[in-house]
Amino acid sequence: MDTVWIIVNMVVMFVLLMLLFKMNKKHVSFSKRVFAGLGLGILFGLALHFIYGVDSTITATTTDWFGIIGSGYVKLLQMVAMPLVFISIVAAFTKVVAGKSFGKYAAIILAVLVGTTAVAASVGIASALSFNLDGSSLVSGDAEQARGQEITAKSEEMGDKSLPQQILEFIPANPFLDLTGARPSSTIAVVIFAVFVGFAYLGLVRKDEEHATYIKKAVDTIYALVMRIVTLVLRLTPFGILAIMTNTVATSDFNAIYNMGKFVIASYVALITMFIIHLIIISLTGMSPITYVKKVAPTLLFAFTSRSSAGTLPMNIETQRKRLGVPEGIANFAGSFGVSIGQNGCAGVYPAMLAIMIAPSVGINPFEWQFILMLIAVVAISSFGVAGVGGGATFAAIIVLSAMDLPVALAGILISVEPLIDMGRTALNVSDSMVAGVTTARATGELDRDTYNSKDPQDLAEI
Repeated sequence: MDTVWIIVNMVVMFVLLMLLFKMNKKHVSFSKRVFAGLGLGILFGLALHFIYGVDSTITATTTDWFGIIGSGYVKLLQMVAMPLVFISIVAAFTKVVAGKSFGKYAAIILAVLVGTTAVAASVGIASALSFNLDGSSLVSGDAEQARGQEITAKSEEMGDKSLPQQILEFIPANPFLDLTGARPSSTIAVVIFAVFVGFAYLGLVRKDEEHATYIKKAVDTIYALVMRIVTLVLRLTPFGILAIMTNTVATSDFNAIYNMGKFVIASYVALITMFIIHLIIISLTGMSPITYVKKVAPTLLFAFTSRSSAGTLPMNIETQRKRLGVPEGIANFAGSFGVSIGQNGCAGVYPAMLAIMIAPSVGINPFEWQFILMLIAVVAISSFGVAGVGGGATFAAIIVLSAMDLPVALAGILISVEPLIDMGRTALNVSDSMVAGVTTARATGELDRDTYNSKDPQDLAEI
């Protein structure tokens, strides 16, 4: 009998997919199709949740099949993410206009990414203190204890390395290994390798212009090919969001979320506050924050549902170029750097709130200004190299908690609400990199204001 209901669920999913496909055929805008996928996914997920239950075999089997669409789509984006990080940065060097300093681009982008992460840590600390979060008062169940043991094991894998030694891990000893994403720090390692390749190209431009011309053509060709792959994958976004959201809602433990509601609310207060700060930064550049929200909404929505900053990278770069008017070189730098540097949600708000919550359990007063200042500094420094995929926040938490001499295992108490919080964290990460792109383009006078202010933005997935 279970098989019959599973087939029924799959038929319903097929019908919803066909509905989105017809919307595409009727040339309904990309944004509307994305939001339609989100809404349909929530409704279908709620139906599965309340009809069959979270722990039923029907729900488990159904979501496994739906995972082919949802998780498969995220994997496709992750497939192209690492090549895109590498070729985007190298291409950014080849697109530098003579007489203009790429160093200025990089400096402004890094300043925005790291600076906003320090601000995000401060916002997270303020939220945790305001809600009086105290990890020592929470009771851990079996799942939480298992998660704590897993986090401890990851911490032990990193060894007893000091923060400088951990930063040293970012340097790519074998860039080809890092292109496979084999290490937690692979993303930042690929960024560093790409920067070296870019510098080498600029050296050739000065000393061997003939070969530099060939290299530029080769890089531009590969970049065009990768972006074509990106376009093909982006066209699947509404379908991916439908399946991802259905599975997320269908398998969410609402009781656990309710029990941990205080931390969830405190987290989203911090995340929303930080997003408002992003809008303030946009307004300080002289651009409309309302227009910014309208233009980036589909990209942030995908980041929210997929929980992958790296997976959102293709949409991130295309949004900056096609909707926000950021030059290609700056968009490539900002998007690629933002995948692994200065992530406001995963590397800023989250580890700072964890540290404040865990501090009382070891007798530390979280209100001490010395502790707060040290925490902000550690969070800002450790924000380099946080992987922009699932688990990046855990990696950041391990570094920060270890540096602050706090027990990492207590982070396991959040397992029940981790997916819910991770959605908001990822969206904030992606917004930060786009804010860095707009800010840099505006500071250098290269922002295309007509594209930014256009009321008919180019479709991200158009051919």
